[in-house]
Amino acid sequence: MSEYPAFDAVLADLSERHREEVLAGYAALEHGAHPVHEARLPALRDATLRSALQRLLHELGRTLVQVAPHTWTSGYRDDVSAELTRDGAHPLPVIDRAVLVLVLIHSVALPRSQGVLEQDGWMSSHPTPVDELTRYSQLPRTEVRSALARLRAAGLVQLVPERGRGPGQGGAYLPGPQLNRLTPAARRRLQEDLVLAAGPDTPLAAAIRARRPERRPRPENARE
Repeated sequence: MSEYPAFDAVLADLSERHREEVLAGYAALEHGAHPVHEARLPALRDATLRSALQRLLHELGRTLVQVAPHTWTSGYRDDVSAELTRDGAHPLPVIDRAVLVLVLIHSVALPRSQGVLEQDGWMSSHPTPVDELTRYSQLPRTEVRSALARLRAAGLVQLVPERGRGPGQGGAYLPGPQLNRLTPAARRRLQEDLVLAAGPDTPLAAAIRARRPERRPRPENARE
């Protein structure tokens, strides 16, 4: 028995080779920066092993996320995400969230609305320059750059250097690989949040607000 009971419960009935393949799949999905094609991992190709991998992830609050045909990563289960963000809690500072939203709007939402970005995902070939982020955020350039550095370290944005400029002299940003870890439900919520941020007075925004449950503040004496 190992020090991880969740692993033992899922892997107990597998052969030694299959256990190693499931653990290799788990490591690749959880610790890799980018999604993995199933051709690279037996634990993704084989239906039985994939089921075991999914059970293992589930025990840890995670789940398989299909990014594209035959391409996978892992992310938080929807119920776990809901608990982690209960009552408006968020792991990112407000400034970081504002800058991330601007990158998503200018690199994904606007190009898609203009018909120049067709796929439904976060991959884009339309990076957002730092100057544009500074202009629209109305924040000091130093604060925008600090937020971008934190978002980049978290894998939520990625830098596209501009030609002819040295480090720290320019560049533009695209959505980062960590956004691939969103489940379909989480991705849909984020897309709706972009609509609410970019066009709060539009009929679509009104429809989104109407179907979302009202968030009530917690009583001050409520138990954690």
